[in-house]
Parts: sequence; C-alpha cells; structure tokens
Amino acid sequence: MQEADALPVRPVVARIRRLIVLAMFAALGYSAFTVASKGYCPGGVNADGTFIDAAGNVTELSPSCINLTLQPSVFIYIGIFAIVIGALTFVLRRASDVPAALRYLNRGALTVVVVAVASVAISQIWFAMIPITDWNGAGTFFYPFPFGSVDLTITPMQTQ
Repeated sequence: MQEADALPVRPVVARIRRLIVLAMFAALGYSAFTVASKGYCPGGVNADGTFIDAAGNVTELSPSCINLTLQPSVFIYIGIFAIVIGALTFVLRRASDVPAALRYLNRGALTVVVVAVASVAISQIWFAMIPITDWNGAGTFFYPFPFGSVDLTITPMQTQ
C-alpha cells in the first residue's frame, strides 16, 4: 500500500480516537455526577432518654434509620461500551466511503453523550423524588434502575 492510499483514512482514525476519548470522559462524568445520598430517622429520643417512634409514642427499641446512597450503574458503562463497538462495527460493515464512516462515528459520539447526560439527569431527579420521609419501617422504594444503582442501609438510631 502506498502512502497516498493511506491518507484518506486519517480523518476516520482521528474520529475513532475522538469517539473513544469522548466515551471515556462521558463514563468519568457519569461516575462523578451519579453520586448522592440521603437519610432519615423517624422518631428520636425524649428528654428523659426514652426512645420515641415517628408518631411520638414511647418505645423500648431505638427507631430504625434509613440511608439511601446513589451510585453509578454498571449497565450504563456496558451501554457506552456497546455504543462504541456498535459505531465501529457500522463503520466496518456499512460505510462505503470516508464521509459515511465519519457520520457513523459522529452518531456514536452523540449517542454516548446523550446516554451519559440523560442517565445522570434521570438518576439524580428520580433519586431526589424518592419519598424517604414517608418511610415507616417497611415498604418499597422504586429506584432509578438502570440509570443508577441505590444502596439501602437500615440501622438502629445512634444516641451519641
């Protein structure tokens, strides 16, 4: 192959590099911005040191506290990886010339950014809307799956 024949692929290789770097930064941004936590303890301690529940009734057991922690979901990382591999596969199988290859790579890059930004927004908004103050020691919360992963921890209330 002559050097003149190899030059037309330079824009494609540069766009592939851009797609991979963009996917890496999108994954890092998703990791950084898909983190949150909130907690709630229904009840408390009276002035005489006895425990009270959420309704203000005296109880012998310390009230349970709930803590929710939002974390990135592995499914989004898999999705970003699949988009990159899919874009490269489309270039190999369907692109007949350099402009077509660049279009496939541009669409892949745009899709990666949209998936990362939408996942952060959906998971943060959904997490903020979880009605944690309605928790009474039982019940179910609906988490922002697959956009984010939520870790639920229930512990007895600490008095000190």
